[in-house]
Order: sequence, then structure tokens, then C-alpha cells
Amino acid sequence: MDTTEQIGPYTLRQGEGLPRVGRDSLLLGDFATLRRGDRVCDLGCGAGVLALCLARREERLTLDGLDCQEDCVRRTRENLSANRLTGSAFTGRVEDPPPELPAGRYDLVIANPPYFSPGRGDASPGPRGIARTGGAEGLRPWCRAARRLLRNGGRFALCTRPQGMAALFADLTDCGLEPKRLQPVQSAPDRPANLILLESVAQGRPGLELLPTLIVR
Repeated sequence: MDTTEQIGPYTLRQGEGLPRVGRDSLLLGDFATLRRGDRVCDLGCGAGVLALCLARREERLTLDGLDCQEDCVRRTRENLSANRLTGSAFTGRVEDPPPELPAGRYDLVIANPPYFSPGRGDASPGPRGIARTGGAEGLRPWCRAARRLLRNGGRFALCTRPQGMAALFADLTDCGLEPKRLQPVQSAPDRPANLILLESVAQGRPGLELLPTLIVR
């Protein structure tokens, strides 16, 4: 059975078994640097949650998405159309983005990528399990795809678990993406961070800004 969530003025319709709205996506949608007229690509777009999160901040965007699951792509297209937003979604993998997403087109690439390696974490069958489980290369393919899609000076914003930060920083810099803004997220003041929000810039200059920790209960 379909369910709906209200994200600002927009209605997100979600299909049964598909990835759901999560706190991490809502936080990422607020964190990413956004400018009027930006062309945005959401890697692993699910039902289009991040597109609506960004649109509630700035209506004048082009919002494209990529997902390996056709049901997710179809639902993103439906949500964009129903909310009268500009953009579309395409089926494909981050390892090999389709030609409908040309290199150097985007000002912002955004992603809530899988948190778990194969055989670890929630590897349940079905669309939600697929969305939670990454490949053997970790986040490197996501970094490569983001760099390919971004113009020079474009931004790549993502959320992930802090345990993989060292590898992520190496992957980003190897792909020509310079980490620029980092914000940890904690569930309580006395608990370690369980999420990080990170934005990097294509061909950016070195210099990382560490933002105040968010406490989200």
C-alpha cells in the first residue's frame, strides 16, 4: 500500500517495500549548499526524497536522479511530476551513469549512499536491502560518478557513517573532489557521532570547515 509524507509544500508518495524517508536524508537536504537555478543530480534517488527536500528550500532547480531499481526511478518521476518540479530520473548504476546524465552538467550532486558492505548490516532482500548494501569498492564509485557529473567548482554532498571517513577522504581526493564542509551528527551530547554530512568541491582548493555538531534526538 502506498503511503505519503509531507516535505514542506510537497507530497512524497512512497511505494510498499521501497526505501523510506529517513532522518539522514532530511538532514542532508538541509545541509547541502544550494543556489537558485542549480542543476542537481541525486545518485541513488529512491523515491525522490532528496529532490523534494531541496525543492522546499529553492523551487528553481533542475532535479535529476539515478537509481539501479526501476521501481524507484518510476516513483521519482511520478513525485517530480505530481509536485510540478523540473527534472527526471533514469535507470542505471553509479559505476556507469547513462548518457542521459552527461558529464560536467551539474552544479550539485547529492547522495545518501549505502552504509553497509556486502554481507554486513541490513542485507535483507528487496529494494530496501539493495539500497542499504554497497559494492566491494565502497564509496569510490560514487565519488567517481559525482566528479564525472559535476562541472569544475560543482559540489558533492553526501551523508555516511563516520567509521569510513578515512577511506572516504582518500576516495574523494583521488577523484578530484576536495572536502570543504563537514558536520557530525549525534543522538545525544554524551554519545559519539553516528552520522556525518560532508560536502566537497570539484577541483576545489584545500581547506576543510568543521561545522558545529548537530544533536538530533
